Amino acid sequence: MSSLSGKVQTVLGLVEPSKLGRTLTHEHLAMTFDCCYCPPPPCQEAISKEPIVMKNLYWIQKNAYSHKENLQLNQETEAIKEELLYFKANGGGALVENTTTGISRDTQTLKRLAEETGVHIISGAGFYVDATHSSETRAMSVEQLTDVLMNEILHGADGTSIKCGVIGEIGCSWPLTESERKVLQATAHAQAQLGCPVIIHPGRSSRAPFQIIRILQEAGADISKTVMSHLDRTILDKKELLEFAQLGCYLEYDLFGTELLHYQLGPDIDMPDDNKRIRRVRLLVEEGYEDRILVAHDIHTKTRLMKYGGHGYSHILTNVVPKMLLRGITENVLDKILIENPKQWLTFK
Repeated sequence: MSSLSGKVQTVLGLVEPSKLGRTLTHEHLAMTFDCCYCPPPPCQEAISKEPIVMKNLYWIQKNAYSHKENLQLNQETEAIKEELLYFKANGGGALVENTTTGISRDTQTLKRLAEETGVHIISGAGFYVDATHSSETRAMSVEQLTDVLMNEILHGADGTSIKCGVIGEIGCSWPLTESERKVLQATAHAQAQLGCPVIIHPGRSSRAPFQIIRILQEAGADISKTVMSHLDRTILDKKELLEFAQLGCYLEYDLFGTELLHYQLGPDIDMPDDNKRIRRVRLLVEEGYEDRILVAHDIHTKTRLMKYGGHGYSHILTNVVPKMLLRGITENVLDKILIENPKQWLTFK
């Protein structure tokens, strides 16, 4: 599509890639996450129904998915506006908002936030995990799903003229469902026609990213324009990570700020802390993959906002980057990770 080629499509329209600046490639600004609600044990049911206040903040931070109010990020637009202004003041320029159909994407709110903060916001087209698929979505053919994805990029999403600038995050479970497989195939078909960036949410198994890339390749996707999200909770083994890196997609460490003993959505997963994430990023740099690394926070609950004592959208710029420098990741490499790599990925071919 010549009108998109060489440009980045934000919720306010097309921009030159050089205008983005430091970019977070996996965030949420307006969404609901009820699909991942985890009922608390009976002895903790009362606290799970309390409003978020200082005295129960510790419990909610440790049991984020057992507190229904915490999953309603779409209720915090004014707080998020303040955070985006703080992000910009600390050198931030753009972010990719990965909310898709099924978790309450709100492109009108994204447009307003972009207008009021000056931060470039790129909205995601497509569908989240199978648990959020409607019966209509499950009944669609690959061709029909492809049409939906292309329409959200070419004409607008959510019944508006506000256009998405990436496909994704495309949600995948483990094991992958038939509906998710069709969406992946449709993603590849749409990408082949549009030359657009794609971002994937893999299931919680170290084999999931490999399977997804294979399906995308077989359906004609451009893997060099595709991001595999959540590697920090998905591929923990060094050898397996380097094996996956050889496949050529972007490698995203997007849970910076999440430091948990017990990860509710994957109890068997030993969630790394930020120091370990930095070591993994350094490993990938040392192995020659500095052109393939992306970073973000994936904020999707209230208690990760600064308003509720969380780290907020500026954590990487204000806290992680200085530690990366201490660990030998150079300014030039950080510019690649935060500016050049996002720019290359987000630019339509």
